[in-house]
Amino acid sequence: QVQLVESGGGLVQAGGSLRLSCAASGNVYSINFKGWYRQAPGKQRELVAVFTSGGSIVYANSVKGRFTISRDNAKKTVYLQMNSLKPEDTAVYYCNADVRYNYYANSQNFWGQGTQVTVSS
Repeated sequence: QVQLVESGGGLVQAGGSLRLSCAASGNVYSINFKGWYRQAPGKQRELVAVFTSGGSIVYANSVKGRFTISRDNAKKTVYLQMNSLKPEDTAVYYCNADVRYNYYANSQNFWGQGTQVTVSS
């Protein structure tokens, strides 16, 4: 059983900062973090920041220059540093990863349960 557990969300005033974490637990042989997504009320889930297969990072235009994604493979954790937060950043944030249970297994895709970020004006 594999779980991706997000943490670090909360209520913050506009202009403030939060750091989200997503840690993998369970039977993990290898993990490839895909990135962070978010879903605001009444809207579709959207990309926030992702790692490409070529090793680069893609950010949504709305967060460029304010958010930074990073990962620590040894800790099986991915982070999202969010600075200069705006009310429009309010959403549930989800991490996404491909996980292999063992050397012979195919990768399976997992989502975390989400963490709420609320930015007040």
